[in-house]
Amino acid sequence: MSDFPSSKYARGKIFAKTGLKVGTNYATHYLRSLANGTNDKSALHKKTAEQVFGEFTKLRGTALKIAQSFSIDQGFLPEEFSEVMTQAQYKVPPINRSLVRSIIKRELGQYPEQLFMDFDTQAIAAASIGQVHKATMHDGTKVAVKIQYPGVRDTITSDIALARSLFKRLVSDGPQIDEYIDEVKNTLIHETNYIREGESIDRFHERFSSSEVLTPQWIPDLSTERVLTMTFIEGVHLDEFLSTSPDRERKNHYGQILWNFFHKQIYDHEEIHADTHPGNFLFTPDGKLGVIDFGCVKSFPEEFFMDYLRLLPTHLHRDEPAIKELYYRLGVLKADPDTDEKENQYYQFCMNFGYTFAMPYLENSFDFGDPEYKKLIRGYTKNAPITNEPRGNKHFIYSTRVHLGLYHFLMKLGAKVDTEGSQKVVEDVLSDALNDH
Repeated sequence: MSDFPSSKYARGKIFAKTGLKVGTNYATHYLRSLANGTNDKSALHKKTAEQVFGEFTKLRGTALKIAQSFSIDQGFLPEEFSEVMTQAQYKVPPINRSLVRSIIKRELGQYPEQLFMDFDTQAIAAASIGQVHKATMHDGTKVAVKIQYPGVRDTITSDIALARSLFKRLVSDGPQIDEYIDEVKNTLIHETNYIREGESIDRFHERFSSSEVLTPQWIPDLSTERVLTMTFIEGVHLDEFLSTSPDRERKNHYGQILWNFFHKQIYDHEEIHADTHPGNFLFTPDGKLGVIDFGCVKSFPEEFFMDYLRLLPTHLHRDEPAIKELYYRLGVLKADPDTDEKENQYYQFCMNFGYTFAMPYLENSFDFGDPEYKKLIRGYTKNAPITNEPRGNKHFIYSTRVHLGLYHFLMKLGAKVDTEGSQKVVEDVLSDALNDH
């Protein structure tokens, strides 16, 4: 029997229960604030986020993907919510073993013990839309087998409709939240096609596999749209790596590889690995950085991508006319900051945050382990003047996820990286784009 609620009714009940908890929590807080005159919502946000996450883990799929997409500081969800929702990237209970066997039989025509010399029925990772098992092929090749939870693709449309109404309680209503959620929906539809992911694995392996970066190879004969088999990469995730108390040299080594990988993607800019969180990277025994999970691969529209890159040099040079023009084009500004006091407050905040974000490119090297810089970044994301109003182009939801994810990873790693030439990479891409036009 499936432990995944796939019917619209079953999933609708969970959404309704979650919405009731959210509404009740905030209504109770409002009444208490009237009685005692205080309005500190930190504990409330954390409690509500934990309850929402608890219900969403039952749903997996779309609900968890929305939570995951909003988990990295975006500036419009309460910080307590973002912190709890980050668990969507790690702490999801796996489906039972008998269901795993039946899914593989249905998709690949045989049970796992027939297809593989060895198959571990205990999942080594479980996330929002699927879980991963380690196996050995009959030729001795170690592989990772990703199995999609049953009914995920079929629930996308109904889940999105239900999640949309719930998240509108947490952020200011408006057309942009609809654009954001629709972007998540379209991306999720792509992520549930494991053949598409397998093709992405092949492209990234061809373009980026090197003496420093290790990517898996796709096994098409043991893959379908709902089962994905790829070569297995031995390694440990960030938390396990840090638990070994690595020296500064090793931290810097891996941090440099990740920094270089990010900028090579910018230079190539055909498509970006758009899921920069620690669960998607491995520290291998031979000193390489393993890059895994290619479900969320984005190709940004050329106009947006170039404008996003232009944010770096304009902020570094404090070129306010150019910054304002970019902010208007990217939907960050909604009114003239010179005549609108509220808009000016938001503009000043974004401009200073943008400069802080650009600081790693100021010198030839940058220490992401500097606690003052981490404090600065957290200060900006925590103290946005409009904390629950989404701003900006819908593509920010993934470009920010990539870029802020990179910074959070490097800060947690405590790496000092050589940034010399990184700004030139950006400028070269912009120059080439200008020449092409």
